[in-house]
Amino acid sequence: MASTFFNNKARAAAAASSSGSKTKQTDSKEDNTRLQPWVEKYRPKTLDDVAAQDHTTKVLQRTLQASNLPHMLFYGPPGTGKTSTILALAKSLFGPALYRSRILELNASDERGIGIVRDKVKNFARAQLSQPTGLDAAYRAQYPCPPFKIIILDEADSMTQDAQSALRRTMEQYSRITRFCLVCNYVTRIIEPLASRCSKFRFKSLDNAAAGERVAEIARAENLKLDDGVVDTLIRCGEGDLRRAITYLQSAARLMGATRTGGKGGDEDAEMVDADDSTSGVITVRTIEEIAGVVPENILDNLMQAMQPKPTGSAYEAVSKVVTDLVADGWSATQLVIQLYRRVVFNEAIPDIQKNKIVMLFSELDRRLVDGADEHLSVLDLALRIANVLRG
Repeated sequence: MASTFFNNKARAAAAASSSGSKTKQTDSKEDNTRLQPWVEKYRPKTLDDVAAQDHTTKVLQRTLQASNLPHMLFYGPPGTGKTSTILALAKSLFGPALYRSRILELNASDERGIGIVRDKVKNFARAQLSQPTGLDAAYRAQYPCPPFKIIILDEADSMTQDAQSALRRTMEQYSRITRFCLVCNYVTRIIEPLASRCSKFRFKSLDNAAAGERVAEIARAENLKLDDGVVDTLIRCGEGDLRRAITYLQSAARLMGATRTGGKGGDEDAEMVDADDSTSGVITVRTIEEIAGVVPENILDNLMQAMQPKPTGSAYEAVSKVVTDLVADGWSATQLVIQLYRRVVFNEAIPDIQKNKIVMLFSELDRRLVDGADEHLSVLDLALRIANVLRG
């Protein structure tokens, strides 16, 4: 062993192997980052990165400075940053060294029974805090490290009534060393005794300016070429859900081979559809609409034309042909209803009295589709009834 230590060639080989292993570890980290979904790769790291939820982030910033948290209830539409906000807050409180030991994150849609509350949640909540060791003064100056744990229950509105009732007692009993954050879409599904123990934060749908700025920032980071109107189309197709808009953008980038220009993916990651797309690599509005399943305008034009009043005869033949072709092409009935609704409601040529009757038809069809009705028959019935209303 001593001879090996004093052998310069052996020491040089060992140093080269160690540097090679470090390079491999770095490359593997870059590969993991490259292979991540963009919604995870660009998830906000701090509260300042959270988009368009100024009221909530301001209150949480003050809470962060005081190093004291109440029990919290985040609610609002999907894709508005609820989970990202609490994760960013937790990382700002505890830092990377204490994050794993102080945070318990559960998806209540998978684990929503009373058994989970009695076992996993209660055991973590009542576990005494261990004093962190090996943390220098600089780490403590950057991260407050308050003396409590945080339990994050995502999709808490999926929990059963019994589980929520059991959680109420756990929140009271261990509030000194454990804080709870409930994340849900529908606050009305949280029982009142549980909601009254939490500080409520409502997350509203993202406005177009904030969401568009975030999408454009991701496109610049990935070196994507976007055609005019692509960002607006992403926001419109996402319908206030930023997560969905980012997913559409990533899908379009992979489809058009635009990741070739990103510098991280390499040539092996570029997947081209045809020669024209591979040469340009520009993401167009039509590409986004195809990925999002948006019904083309010409199909809607044909349907609207078929529903118009005829001087003689019934509109059944024309409407039936268009609807049959539409369903045979695989277009979503829900997406068709959304677009057709906009066409009718914002059409100034249709009198308001007729619009009132047509809106009631849309609401009835929407309920049918939610209940699982046949799409072909439902859309055909809607189109014929609208044609009947337009005929007067």
